[in-house]
Amino acid sequence: MTHDQLELSNDELLSTTRAVRKRLDLDRPVSMEVIKECLELAVQAPTGSNSQNWQFVFVTDPDKKKKIGELYRQAFSLYREMPMAIHKLHSDSEDKDLKNSQERSASSADYLGENMGKVPAMMIPCITGRTDNEEGNNVLAQTALYGSIIPAAWSFMLAARARGIGTAWTTLHLMHEKEIADLLGIPYDEFMQIALIPIAYTKGTNFKAAYRPEIENVMHINHW
Repeated sequence: MTHDQLELSNDELLSTTRAVRKRLDLDRPVSMEVIKECLELAVQAPTGSNSQNWQFVFVTDPDKKKKIGELYRQAFSLYREMPMAIHKLHSDSEDKDLKNSQERSASSADYLGENMGKVPAMMIPCITGRTDNEEGNNVLAQTALYGSIIPAAWSFMLAARARGIGTAWTTLHLMHEKEIADLLGIPYDEFMQIALIPIAYTKGTNFKAAYRPEIENVMHINHW
């Protein structure tokens, strides 16, 4: 069964798959059937050496979601005071559009910090190996590892958006990775968690492209 999809062009899908926080519908269930449908598409993503050493943990149990939400809220309170926090980046920018965009994002991040434990479902993508040990502590190992899981997770998020479901890439739960691994039975020494992705239908399905500076600010051709 293929669930109903929004009428989005490829370009619209790519440019409007936002990090959704305030507009997540916390009260509408997300069926495991639609989650499986999105995951079927996600695992078509490429991996380094065609390894596919990934695992995807979905959390729907209310008690486990509540516990993860509490840990996320604790981590978020620490993150909020860090120099790289979304609340502080670009705070002194003269670009009003950028500053306004950042302020809206900060407000929505605060909302998710308080409500993570209430989302209908969570996804934690995991990959074999770790980057916080001697073997994985080099650029080649790190990029190969992340490059073999992030494309699949992003494909899941795109597939979800096409079905009216919102997601957001978060990583603050990794401050408590071991505790969450124990809670969910994830083999901590063998698998590294990459993200904590809330999953919920969105309140409304119209999303706009985000504000971004002109690409000439970030584009280099043949030389930096």
